[in-house]
Amino acid sequence: MSTAPEKLVLQAAFEREKAHPERIFMTQPVNGEATDYSWGETMDQARRMAAHINSLGLPANSNIAMISKNCAHFVIAELAIWMAGHCTVALYPTLNAETVAYILDHSESKLLFVGKLDDWAHMQEGVPADMSKIALPLAPSNDFDKWDEVIARYQPISEDPVWPADQRALICYTSGSTGRPKGVAHSFGSISAPASLQGKVLDINESDRAISYLPLAHVMERALLEAGSIFQGVHVFFAEELDTFLQDMRRARPTLFISVPRLWLKFQSGVFQKFPEKKLNLLLKIPVVNNIVRKKVLDGLGLGSVRLAASGSAPIPADLIRWYDKLGLHIMEGYGMTEDFAYSHMSTESKRAPGTVGAPAEGVECRISDTGEIEVKSPGLMMGYYKAPELTAEVMTEDGFFKTGDRGVYENGLLRITGRVKELFKTSKGKYVAPVPLENLLSADSMLEQCCVSGSGRQACYAILQLAEGLRDKFDDPAFREEATKHFETLLAEVNSQVENYEELQFLAIAREPWQVENDFLTPTLKIKRNVIESAYEPFLDDWYASRKKVIWQD
Repeated sequence: MSTAPEKLVLQAAFEREKAHPERIFMTQPVNGEATDYSWGETMDQARRMAAHINSLGLPANSNIAMISKNCAHFVIAELAIWMAGHCTVALYPTLNAETVAYILDHSESKLLFVGKLDDWAHMQEGVPADMSKIALPLAPSNDFDKWDEVIARYQPISEDPVWPADQRALICYTSGSTGRPKGVAHSFGSISAPASLQGKVLDINESDRAISYLPLAHVMERALLEAGSIFQGVHVFFAEELDTFLQDMRRARPTLFISVPRLWLKFQSGVFQKFPEKKLNLLLKIPVVNNIVRKKVLDGLGLGSVRLAASGSAPIPADLIRWYDKLGLHIMEGYGMTEDFAYSHMSTESKRAPGTVGAPAEGVECRISDTGEIEVKSPGLMMGYYKAPELTAEVMTEDGFFKTGDRGVYENGLLRITGRVKELFKTSKGKYVAPVPLENLLSADSMLEQCCVSGSGRQACYAILQLAEGLRDKFDDPAFREEATKHFETLLAEVNSQVENYEELQFLAIAREPWQVENDFLTPTLKIKRNVIESAYEPFLDDWYASRKKVIWQD
């Protein structure tokens, strides 16, 4: 049965403000120097901005937008919006102007907070010129009202406003891998229950430290890092830039670390650049030195203090989990969606198996439909898609379960995701193929960063591969190509030996162009945009199939 929250997120924030005003809540690096924000300072600034928002006379429960990379003032601004009784609409900091314009218009946002951004000059074309804007402290140069100047004009609100559990708190627009983004509306209740429950189950507490670097506009970071930290009192550190990430990790020394499969693979690839895979595996088998090696590797990644590691957003190869197990880092894979506030299934030390996403979390009901689709009833279940009741009706069963669109099976009480319902494709032989299991087999290879399996209407399946970041500069090196071709031919044979005849891959194609968020090949959470990738390589397919080569380099 779904579990109602004992308290709501604002109540948790007020309690921390009163109990431990001097305790550090967030640490923000700027030009390599760290600034701390205590609970007292955080809440004082939020209360002052709430006073300003109250002065605007906006309609009750208005939508207020934010567009910013992760930073302390993203959280402070959100607390201010909530204190004023309004709803936040966070936009990904990598969106193009057209999508910015669509979300601001669709959400009817009354105010925009502009924060830390890399490409504001391009994005601002999507912002109405007459829209009220406030610049957060790390915003690019602009002529907007400045956060520090605004809060200096107001006394902090003295009351502790708590709104009904069923009041809309935020709208999270999906990344839009297909079509227009949908606005997923959550209440104070649906964001509070998961944040409270996951901390209790995982024994997260005030002694823990975490680093925030995955987009706060995405529900996973919002649920686990922001809301979770408010409830559990975790000290949150922010990453400044990609180039300073290792430095930021060493400053934070996180005890909790949440990532996504692509980054777990990147970490592994970085290790292999310093420790050749065969040599590392050999050292880890030697009892006398394996603990020393483990510590050196994990410390080098900034993960030496991690007691709880988690992965979400997309399936992580089972072999990759086993590799981290050898290092003594046990990655807990979880499963959740924007629609259930990232709260559905989670692995624990006692309930985990590589290739599965754990058992239903506390308060979650789950079932597999007759068609193999996972259906979930969660305390984090959305209010619905904003201004789209017909879409909401399509994904809800009559008895209140959310139809996830994912296929899955239970094995010993643990859920295994077998693919997306809509991702199944049919080859010209009339057989349906699920691409995700094949992609998981390929992704375990240390020379790869990502891959995409397809073959709709073709005589056989194929895969497009993205080389690991450290290998891409060797793409045109003849000696490397020769060596890598042999490696991938072996990989192809190994994968094909593990699947049904109709699932066998005819060839592997090595993509030249990097897949990035910026060129629209990846979502902001680093998942592949399958339709974009398939369309990009469609013009090459006839020649690639005709070549009869097993490994093809895109030229």
